[in-house]
Amino acid sequence: MDGTRRSDINPGLKVSIVLKKDQRSGNLTEGTVKDILTNSANHPHGIKVRLESGDIGRVKEILN
Repeated sequence: MDGTRRSDINPGLKVSIVLKKDQRSGNLTEGTVKDILTNSANHPHGIKVRLESGDIGRVKEILN
């Protein structure tokens, strides 16, 4: 499942995100969602979230 629909993402979910600094390389960071930062229902590049670690990025993949 990709991370373009806000309704698919909840706090506590394990996801892979791309950080702003990794957008060119495409490196993914795995973690657990703490907060959902995107207000709209959909976003073509992925819903922006904050992980428990404090990292902020757009969801590319939902892991669980």
